Amino acid sequence: MARKEFDQELHDLEKRLQELGLMVEEALVEAVDALKRRDLEKAGQIITADRSVNERRYAIEHETFVLIATQQPMAVDLRTLAAVLEIATELERIGDYAKGIAKITIKMGTEPFVKPLIDIPRMAEKARSMLHRALQAFAGRDTDLARAIPAEDDEMDALYDQIFRELITHIMVDPKLVDRASYLIWVAHNLERAADRVVNICERVIFMVTGEVVEFDDNL
Repeated sequence: MARKEFDQELHDLEKRLQELGLMVEEALVEAVDALKRRDLEKAGQIITADRSVNERRYAIEHETFVLIATQQPMAVDLRTLAAVLEIATELERIGDYAKGIAKITIKMGTEPFVKPLIDIPRMAEKARSMLHRALQAFAGRDTDLARAIPAEDDEMDALYDQIFRELITHIMVDPKLVDRASYLIWVAHNLERAADRVVNICERVIFMVTGEVVEFDDNL
């Protein structure tokens, strides 16, 4: 395979990775929106759409292995291909978190919320924004951006802790609320974990560009 052809194949592969990222971004926000609006039909659609996310992830993985097998990539190319594999996996897992939120929406049905959904939508939008910019960092080989995003995970952790404490307080006041409160805790947990996956993507971008191994949080 000529170098020009390899570069084009790699470009196309990265484009498909960005498309997968957009799907996952939308799934996260739409899952929380469906929860907020009690839209069970939309929640079901999000669950079904996750199959497409999985299929695209495995297609990207297959295409990456084909490139590796048909070309002798240089070190930087190998790091890029390894990054594509890792990021596709992280995106698929973030998609699973969106699917998990949709499943919770269906389980909750039309039961009233224990507390108004204010911080959970904020978490969803924050996770979406972090993911979008992490993928921009990948596309632009922007290590400064990749190093800056993980600091925002502290805000996600703080929001999760706040939601957790508030919901536990509701349970202590009225133990009958335990199921409904637990569902919202799991929603917040899924969003917090999605942000952790974004941090992993940022670490991978830095390694891809520089070869430097960076761990922003050993607890991820």
